[in-house]
Amino acid sequence: MSAPCHTSALLLIFMALAVAGAKQSEERSCDVIGDESSESQMERALLKKLEPLSHMRFNVTVDKGKTENYIYHFRVCREVNSTSHDFGGLVQTDRQNGKTTVIGRINETQVFNGSDWIMLIYKGGDSYGRHCSGEKRRAVIMISCKRGVTASSFSIITEEREKEQECFYLFEMDSSVACPAENSHLSVGSILLITFVTLIAVYIIGGFLYQRLVMGAKGMEQIPHFAFWQDLGNLVADGCDFVCRSKIRNAPATYRGVGDDQLGEESEERDDHLLPM
Repeated sequence: MSAPCHTSALLLIFMALAVAGAKQSEERSCDVIGDESSESQMERALLKKLEPLSHMRFNVTVDKGKTENYIYHFRVCREVNSTSHDFGGLVQTDRQNGKTTVIGRINETQVFNGSDWIMLIYKGGDSYGRHCSGEKRRAVIMISCKRGVTASSFSIITEEREKEQECFYLFEMDSSVACPAENSHLSVGSILLITFVTLIAVYIIGGFLYQRLVMGAKGMEQIPHFAFWQDLGNLVADGCDFVCRSKIRNAPATYRGVGDDQLGEESEERDDHLLPM
């Protein structure tokens, strides 16, 4: 094989390995139970709504002495351990012996919601032993609305395994993704105020540009209808002065100083005769 052919073959091998590695590194996401064509628009919308939580990991510890000492690992629509390729979305680890049990798998997902909550269910977990007729485990995660919090308070509520069938693990957590969208309705007064302010702004800016660019006005004359507003200001000031002034105009003073009644008009007489001739 010639050198160019050898180089091309190596490049093709490296490219194939890179593509295979990229595919393996891609994390799997939730797959709703049933055919892909049977997924409803609501289910797709809810899975998209949960996407901001997919990069977070949640853990909770249950310690009841030697009988139950577990750690539960949970991810939203992602595998807890992507290297194991077991689709485990919620996994239980025994702290005493390190045994791992898959409680629910993301390839068997159910999702639905209410006004302020989202219910995420992982089915297809590892089989029970002596409980629940040996059926597969199932994880139910109740995500409740809490505004301002991306995710918090992940905890286990109970494990229902005393029934013959339909046993489940129940978990809960708080997140803002479960909250309904806030409707921002403007009142009539707000709409009128916004309209009024907008018209005033258009009047001032448009009039200013017209006076400056078209009429060639300078200084205060650039203000639209400057003479009108100036006269209006003077009239308002006069009206305020007339209404608010408490003292009657041209009223005589109520206090007269000592000797005021003796002081008359200034005498026109002059003391010229006292001057020396």
